[in-house]
Amino acid sequence: MEYRRVKDQEDYGDKALTDVENQHGKPFSSVAADNLPGSGVIPTNKPNWKLKSVVTLALTLLTSSQAILIVWSKRAGKYEYSVTTANFSVEALKCMLSLGALVRIWKIHGVTADNQLSTSFEEVKVYPIPAILYLVKNLLQYYIFAYVDAPAYQILKNLNIISTGVLYRIILKKKLSEIQWAAFILLCAGCTTAQLNSNSDRVLQTPFEGWMMAIIMALLSGFAGVYTEAIIKKCPSRNINVQNFWLYIFGMIFNLIAICVQDYDEVMNKGFFHGYSFITVCMILNHALSGIAVSMVMKYADNIVKVYSTSVAMLLTAVVSVFLFGFHLSLAFFLGSTVVSVSVYLHSIGKPKQLK
Repeated sequence: MEYRRVKDQEDYGDKALTDVENQHGKPFSSVAADNLPGSGVIPTNKPNWKLKSVVTLALTLLTSSQAILIVWSKRAGKYEYSVTTANFSVEALKCMLSLGALVRIWKIHGVTADNQLSTSFEEVKVYPIPAILYLVKNLLQYYIFAYVDAPAYQILKNLNIISTGVLYRIILKKKLSEIQWAAFILLCAGCTTAQLNSNSDRVLQTPFEGWMMAIIMALLSGFAGVYTEAIIKKCPSRNINVQNFWLYIFGMIFNLIAICVQDYDEVMNKGFFHGYSFITVCMILNHALSGIAVSMVMKYADNIVKVYSTSVAMLLTAVVSVFLFGFHLSLAFFLGSTVVSVSVYLHSIGKPKQLK
C-alpha cells in the first residue's frame, strides 16, 4: 500500500492537511494504525518513489514519440483527417480509460467518498478552465507546422520550460532555489543546443505567425499545467481517476463545440473518421496515454518533474529519428545532452530544504 503525506497549497490557507493518501484514495483513518509506534510496521516512502518513477518514465517514453506520430500522420504535407475530431477522440479515450480504472477500483475496494463520481458544483466548476486551455493549445500544436518544420518546432517548444517555471512560482507560490532556477535556464539552453544543426538558422526566419503560436502555446501549456496541478492537489484524498474523468468530460464538450464550429460540414459529408489511418489511431492512443500520465505526474509529483520528463523525451526523439529518418546526431546534440544531464543533477541537489 502506498502512503503519501500531502501538504495543501499556500493559496488555500497555508494549512497542513492531515490526510495521507494511498494509491486508491483511502482516508488517513483507515491506515493510520499501521504507522503508529509499536504497530510493527515501519513507514516507508519507497512505494511512493516507485510510483513517481513509473509514471515519469511512462510520460517520457510516450512524449518522445508524439512529434514523430504527428508528422507521420500527414499525407502529402497535410492532414487528411479532421484535427478537431482527433482531439475529441483523444479526450473520449482518456475519459473511457479513467472510467474503466474507476470501475476496477469499485469492484476491488467498493465505492467510497473519495472515488465516487457524484460531486458538488464547487468541485466541478474549476475543470472547464484547463479543458479550454488544453483545447486551444492542442489545436495550435497541429497548425504551427504550417509555419515551421519539426526541428524548428522542437526548439520553439522549449519556451514552455521557462513559462512553466515562472507560472509555477507565481500561481502555486512554490519556491525554487537559485540553483534550481540556474538548472532551469541550463535545461532550456541544453535542449535548444541539442537541436541545433546546419539548418537551425531557419528558426530565426520563422514567420511572425509561427513565433506568436509558439509563445501562446508555451504560455497556455504552462498555465494549464500549473492550474491543473493546483486543482488536483486541492483535494488530495480524491481519487485521480475521478478528477481525470471530470476534466476529460469538459474536454470532450469543448472539442465537440470546436468540431461544430470548424469542421461541421466536412464531418457531416465525409464522416467523423474520414482520413484516419493506422498512424492516426496510434497518435490518438499515444496522446491519450500521455495525457493520463501527465495528470498522474501532477498528482504524485509536480510540473517541474513533467518539464524535465518532456525535455528528456525530446532527446529520445532525436535518437529515434536516427533510425527512422536517417537523422545524424551532431556535436551540438551531445553537448546539449550533457548540459541537460547537468541541469537534472543541479535540480535534484538544489531543492529547498523543508522545515520540519
